[in-house]
Parts: sequence; structure tokens; C-alpha cells
Amino acid sequence: MNLPEKYITKMKLLLGNDYNSYIKSFDEERHYGLRVNNLKIDSKQFEKISPFKLEKVHWISNGYYYDKNYVLSKHPYYYAGLYYLQEPSAMTPAELFDINEGDKVLDLCAAPGGKSTELGAKLGGSGVLVSNDISASRAKGLLKNIEILGITNSIVLSETPEKLVDYFPQYFDKILVDAPCSGEGMFRKDPSMIKNWNEDSVNHYSEIQRNILPNAAKMLKPGGYMLYSTCTFSPEENEMIISEFINNNKEFELVTLPTFDGFDRGKNKWAKQTKDNLEKTIRLWPHMIKGEGHFIALLYKKDNTSNDFNHDDYIIKSKQKDYEVFLEFEKEYLNKRFDRDRLEVINSKLYLMPREIPSLKGLRVLRTGLYLGEIKKKRFEPSQALACSIRKDEFSNNVDLDVEDNNVIKYLKGETLHLDGEKGWNLVSINGYSLGFAKKANNLLKNKYYPGWRLM
Repeated sequence: MNLPEKYITKMKLLLGNDYNSYIKSFDEERHYGLRVNNLKIDSKQFEKISPFKLEKVHWISNGYYYDKNYVLSKHPYYYAGLYYLQEPSAMTPAELFDINEGDKVLDLCAAPGGKSTELGAKLGGSGVLVSNDISASRAKGLLKNIEILGITNSIVLSETPEKLVDYFPQYFDKILVDAPCSGEGMFRKDPSMIKNWNEDSVNHYSEIQRNILPNAAKMLKPGGYMLYSTCTFSPEENEMIISEFINNNKEFELVTLPTFDGFDRGKNKWAKQTKDNLEKTIRLWPHMIKGEGHFIALLYKKDNTSNDFNHDDYIIKSKQKDYEVFLEFEKEYLNKRFDRDRLEVINSKLYLMPREIPSLKGLRVLRTGLYLGEIKKKRFEPSQALACSIRKDEFSNNVDLDVEDNNVIKYLKGETLHLDGEKGWNLVSINGYSLGFAKKANNLLKNKYYPGWRLM
């Protein structure tokens, strides 16, 4: 690994006697991980059906290592949203964040969605998850992951933190700031990151982090928690940022994070000044765990500060006549009923809106709630997102295939299926886990799997 000389000098000073162990870690293979989506399947059940050899990540409740020779992004279970591919260290922030039913949660720098999808799974369809990324192109990938993993209570945005403050002042119970960083913990996983590293990049990202945190703080309720994380080792982007933030925001204090075997603590000596103990934060190093590395700090906003903000709820404008064709579809096919008070038609598209959200007018919104489908004159066309969000037993017509059936790959490639099925809409699934819709006509199942997601 051809590391920059300035970086080597810096790490020798930081790590001291541990430096040689750190350097030796670059001779080892990177670690590949998957996180089971507990919104769709229990971890123990996934272990039973997994065709891959798995090894538990000891500090992640639903995290596993897998062999790099498996191409898990091509397996049907991936398309069924049963797991998310994620580097093991990167699973840690969402694992350690205590999310309660009904919480209003913000993932401020969310793309591509690894942490957001776990936060959504913890919410279990309750409360609201706002997933934001300033990059519109990255936010599109975030939206796909939110939908494929079956999260129904999300709002996906692409905005600056400054603009979000005007819409969500003191609104959230929990905020995750997985901040843009210099990516020193990505060097082994992605050697191209090394070319972009220099001391200026560290200063560049620390300035971004310095600007993000105060804006996030304004959106957090008194009594709420904010978790800050990076995938870099630089104290300028970790201990120094947290120390400076606490010194400038007296209403915040650090909360001690738990440690597991191989974890390290943050270092007080690596901050210029601090009014709190930075050993309450944690560090993950590639020479101490089977992972690439992370820094995590949990901050509490004291509840003795005032909360004078009243958040006007989003007003549903649609009447039942606006989505009558959906109600007919629901009656014929769905074995569940959606809350009429949360159904909203926007430009002929029907959404199930999250509860207790403010007006989002003026924001760049990629998705609000669960996209149910499109209203077309006298019929309703169900969406891919709806298929991903329901179980086999929640739809009346089913084509349930074995995961080894060749028709599964044909379906994921968008091909027409020559299979039995009930007339009209059918939910296509593998061993009970939904993939998407197909429509039976003239003894053929017309493939309705979303073209942009098809297996290539």
C-alpha cells in the first residue's frame, strides 16, 4: 500500500507502538459484510436459509462476514431485500443508536443508505425517518435502497442542512450525522482514496463537519440524541470537531458509548481543548477488529432548554373520490387496509404519508412515505415499492417460486413468465419473500418488475 509520507508520519505520531500493527493490517484482505434486514426476516431465520457461509460480526446483532468469492449483489435474496451489503465497521453507528418506536429520526448525510435502512428497520414502520443527502444523484441510490428493503415511513430529500433547519426546527428525537470525511478508514477497501488524501483534504472536510453539526443541533428536540460518525482516523475530523462543538454548544454533553472486544476509546489528548471526556467516544481500528475503522460520538441535548416550536402537520388534500380505483384494487387484492387519512394523490401518484410531518413545499423531495402506485383513468397500477413493502400473506394472488427455480432469474431480468397464476395482478415471491408484481393475461404472466432494478 503506497501511503503518502505525510500520512505515515502523522499515523506514527498518533499510534506510537501500535503503528506497525496498523501497517501490517494492509497486508490482510479487506472484510466483506452483510447486514440482515430484520424488517423482513429474523437474523436466525436468515442463517437457516442462507446459501452463503457466514461468520457473525461479534458486535453487530444482525451483521455477518461473508467470503469475497460470493457475488451477493446478484442473488435473489438481495433483490428481495433480505440483506444489505455493508462494511462491518460502518454497521456500528446504527447498531449503537437506540431507536424507539414512534421516534422522528433524521439521517442527515444518508446516501447510499446503509445506516438509514437499519434505522428504518428499527422503527418498524412507526414514527418517521427523514433520509437526506445533498447529492441528488446519490439520493436516487438512497431511495432505491429504502424501497427495496421495504421501509414505508420514510421521506427522502436532497437538501443542504441549512435549508432543512427552516422546516424541522427542534423536530427530531434522534439525528445521525455520518459526516463527509477524508476517508482514511477506506484506504484498504478502496485504494483510490489514497490518491485524494492530503492535509488540505483533512482541513476541507473538517470545515464541512464544523458547519454541519450546528445545523443538525437546531433540528434536535431538547432531550434528544445526536450521533456523529466518520470513517476516518484524523483527530481534526473527530475528537477536535466534537470538542469544539461541545465548547460552543453548552446544551450538549457526551454520552458514554459501549465498547466490545477490539474497540478503542477516543483520546482527550488529541483535542485542543475539551469540557467533556472524549473517552466516552469510540474508535475502531483495522488492526484491532475485523473491519476498516470508524469514529463514533453520541451527544445528548439537555432537556432543560426550551422548545417553543409548533410543527403544523402536513394537511392531506385528497378525498376518497381521488383514489377510488385504489380502493377497488385494495378490496380485490390486498389482505390489509391502508389508513384512509394518510392517502395522498400527487400528480396521479398515490402515497401513504407518514404521520406528523410538516409541509415540505420548497424542498427537493424524492419520495414522501410509501409510493403505492399510479392512478390511470379507470385503473390502478401498483408500484414496485408497494410489492417490496408487503408479505406474501398480505396479497391474495401469489406466484411463490423456489429460490433455485430458473424462473426467478427470468423474472428479475424482466422476462415474461409461462407460469400458472390467477387472472389479474400477482405478487411474485421467492420462498415467501416478495420480489415484485406480474399481471396474468392470456396464460402469460406479464412482468412488472421495475425496469431500473432489473438483473443485468
